[in-house]
Amino acid sequence: MQHGGGDAHPGPPVRVVWSEEMLRYDFGHGHPMTSERLELTVRLAAELGLLDGPGVELVGAGRASDAQLETVHEAAYVAAVHRADADGTPDVLRGLGTQDTPVFAGMHEASARAVAGTVESAEAVWTGRASHAVNVTGGLHHAMPGGASGFCVYNDVAVGIRRLLELGAERVAYVDVDAHHGDGVQEVFWDDPRVLTVSLHETGQALFPGTGHARETGGPHADGTAVNVALPSRTGDAGWLRAFDAVVPAVLREFDPQVLVTQHGCDAHRLDPLTSLRMSVEGLLAATTRLHDLAHDLCGGRWVALGGGGYAVIDAVPRVWAHLVGVAVHRPVDPATPVPAAWQAMVEDRFGRSGPARMGDGTTPDPVPWSRGYDPADDVDRAVRATRAAVFPAWGLDPELD
Repeated sequence: MQHGGGDAHPGPPVRVVWSEEMLRYDFGHGHPMTSERLELTVRLAAELGLLDGPGVELVGAGRASDAQLETVHEAAYVAAVHRADADGTPDVLRGLGTQDTPVFAGMHEASARAVAGTVESAEAVWTGRASHAVNVTGGLHHAMPGGASGFCVYNDVAVGIRRLLELGAERVAYVDVDAHHGDGVQEVFWDDPRVLTVSLHETGQALFPGTGHARETGGPHADGTAVNVALPSRTGDAGWLRAFDAVVPAVLREFDPQVLVTQHGCDAHRLDPLTSLRMSVEGLLAATTRLHDLAHDLCGGRWVALGGGGYAVIDAVPRVWAHLVGVAVHRPVDPATPVPAAWQAMVEDRFGRSGPARMGDGTTPDPVPWSRGYDPADDVDRAVRATRAAVFPAWGLDPELD
């Protein structure tokens, strides 16, 4: 069954998290994780009419309490973030005050608000108050229990999943399509059989954080619940989607999740300055559509979709995440659609340059199905086969056939 297009589905609204306060998660001028990514995304989604009308609920977010944060993070680390927020005190051993994660005024509040946006979305989806939920401010997947990492202060993904478990979820699937490995989420749930973590990313041999190898499959009580597809640098749409199709649907179907949480870092785009993958807007939209359809097919539509990385601030992030919102609200945008003139004018005024002319890159992703055979000379195929060999047996799947 396909759910990627058409009119809004009847039932609970789609929740989109946004308020101007979310812009405060910003490490300062020149840092890749600028909040302009968020503002440009929301402005573009609004100009496309995706935030209006019945079936869409635009909501702000509170602040996660220390107790909520400490369901994942060590109390000493939360205290260190408070100190950094209060007086600028760095704690380099805990990742605060580094080049990646500099201290900034309001750090705790801004980070706790990003967490609350994800937690409140998870609660709304689980209880049926929302059909889907989108929080592009979230997806801060690198933060560890005891420290900041990779531009991420608190791990909203892990706290949100922990909240789903508290509410009674027995099987939560997490799929991460950021170009960087979702190491923090994997770490938190490494030995928890209730949580499946799947990450498709550029190989750790070439890219931070250096983890996410196929052999990382989960702890002794949860073997097979960590699934890692480490793709070679310069992988484009066809290879990436072939890898997704060869691994993700089969593992998710065997796990049988009750809710799907996804991270949509768009730094796999070919214009991203920090990575070497070569995807297009259309390729990333295809990934989003696949995940949306899996949420409907396997989880009764229960889907929490989050942001993440992505550092082509004008050319990629706003379009990719506006498409995410369009898919979530069941009003997908044709990639051939011209970018709205008002958004273009805002970009010209603020940045002194033109933005992209259309909502896509003019590509047509056409992956070859894995069922057509494995090419041992192809780097992508070798990566896929390594993952299938490492994980499929734990799920009763045949790496060569299923």
